[in-house]
Amino acid sequence: MDYQNRAGSKFGGGGVASQSATNSDRRERLRKLALETIDLDKDPYFFKNHVGSFECRLCLTVHQNDGSYLAHTQGRKHQTNLARRAARDAQLGRKKEEEAYTGANAVQVKRNVVKIGRPGYKITKTLDPVTRQQGLLFQLQYPEITQNVIPRVRFMSAYEQKVEDPPDKSFQYLLVAAEPYETCGFKLQAREVDRREDKFWTWFDQDSKEFWIQVTFKTEREERYSGVPGLAPSGPRGG
Repeated sequence: MDYQNRAGSKFGGGGVASQSATNSDRRERLRKLALETIDLDKDPYFFKNHVGSFECRLCLTVHQNDGSYLAHTQGRKHQTNLARRAARDAQLGRKKEEEAYTGANAVQVKRNVVKIGRPGYKITKTLDPVTRQQGLLFQLQYPEITQNVIPRVRFMSAYEQKVEDPPDKSFQYLLVAAEPYETCGFKLQAREVDRREDKFWTWFDQDSKEFWIQVTFKTEREERYSGVPGLAPSGPRGG
């Protein structure tokens, strides 16, 4: 760090560093430290996007150059998130071990289920005539479903899936699983789902072996003001 030629300082003397100079020196020191310990080619959280910027997939931050990213990896936010991820992975590992073994000499039993392909399905767009909420109605056919099995549903964010890389946060995924069929994934807009009982529901017809899923999205007003008391939702007014 150059301590000479600063405004207000004599030649050969060290003036008081400005805030910007101090920050710049700190970032440079962090970058050099990171270069000694981090190999960007092996960093799972380092990603270069289509516009040439660098992203941290762990902290969801964007950096203009690799030096900025390296300095970020030595910062408090990144280190805290690394510790959280390590703790979560360790906890998940313990849970898997507890589920796999029930005693000191227990034998792990692995289920071998032969998948028979994907189910047939039909998707219908819906629109609530009162609230004007848009939605989707899914109908999936499971004629060969395993006895006493009910299809299961879950939503997955773009950052959880491993099929599309890089992930697009504008979308989310609806997963439907039922043995012995392969798990189906439907790509939806990343809009907030209305979780009220009459807006989001599932039903499995045991006779026809058909599984129904109703997904209703919140309106733009409800999404915008969902955290503001008294402003959402905007339902019909009685006369």
